[in-house]
Amino acid sequence: MNGIPISHHPLPVRISSATADLETISPLLSEAQAAVGDVPALLELAKSAAAAAPKPGDGRTAFLWEILASVTAVDVAAGRVLEPQLDAVAILAQAGDDAAQHGRDCPDPDDADFEGTWGVFAAEAPGLRLEAKESSDGWILQGSKPWCSLAAQLDHAVLTAHLEAGGRAAFAVDLHADGVGFANPEWTSRGLREIPSGTVHFEAVPAVPLGGAGWYYQRPGFAWGGMGVAACWLGGAVAVARSFADSLRHAADGGREPDQIALAHLGEIDRTLAALTAYLAGTAARIDAGELSDRGAWKEALRVRGSVATAVERVQTLVSQNLGPAPLAFDERYGKRMADLALYIRQHHAMRDDAQLGALALAESTHGDFHP
Repeated sequence: MNGIPISHHPLPVRISSATADLETISPLLSEAQAAVGDVPALLELAKSAAAAAPKPGDGRTAFLWEILASVTAVDVAAGRVLEPQLDAVAILAQAGDDAAQHGRDCPDPDDADFEGTWGVFAAEAPGLRLEAKESSDGWILQGSKPWCSLAAQLDHAVLTAHLEAGGRAAFAVDLHADGVGFANPEWTSRGLREIPSGTVHFEAVPAVPLGGAGWYYQRPGFAWGGMGVAACWLGGAVAVARSFADSLRHAADGGREPDQIALAHLGEIDRTLAALTAYLAGTAARIDAGELSDRGAWKEALRVRGSVATAVERVQTLVSQNLGPAPLAFDERYGKRMADLALYIRQHHAMRDDAQLGALALAESTHGDFHP
């Protein structure tokens, strides 16, 4: 088998929304399909989608995650472009709410200075450090930030920087400002090839503070955003599963019925994805009900991300074992999806994240509150 049938009408990924609501995503999915591989077009699409998409915690979190999952099911890289744009818009709104609650000034995210495309850069790396210092003229960024995906093609970023007094804080920065420099990404990845990540250097670059020290990581939106990334991973797994089912149907049409192993693996994939979507539906409802608006949100995010990442790897393994090397070698769309998704889920830190979850669970059990 050298190819897998292509669906000409991209389908949404349902978590809990009604069919009528999911149909409203169809134009976005068609545009994403037409823009595959065209990063400037995907960035424009992400910008327009973010203007209309709901924000997490506003009552339609499941629909937000369906948008992310559905676009990623069309193309993993397209979802990878969309997710930080939606996340940045949510972060700016959350920062505004926090400032209003504490009587602080905060820039209006709808202001013209904030228009354009956004990235979210919070990673750290050995030997690189970005610092923020307050001066009489405001906050200044100095240093280098690693893992800045598509930075040279973006207008703005929400990023984290170290403070002189200790800790880290979030800032909004204009990536076109004087003093911003982009290192040439030494990007050799076979997955997400069109989305290189590299280091950005800042030399006395003005920045706008978002919240205070620690706010970025302590807000429930940090956990909600992390679960939004997991929704993207889910969408990639759904696309892999759909391609597997299409392949089995195509083979059956040609007179080769699937054997019991293939059917058993498809059945396992089906129940795995059904369980995940039900879990995400319940979690989204809890977010909208205000049940995950405290420190418990991050524990739930670790559960969600770990569950989805494990399932994605399992789905990829089962499908790859069943279809063999041919589609990896000769089917561009399938091979791209598998490579893109394998890299994307490495944002989950595997056993390190499980160890963090275990520590939180142990702390709860010490107080008699362990809920497996």
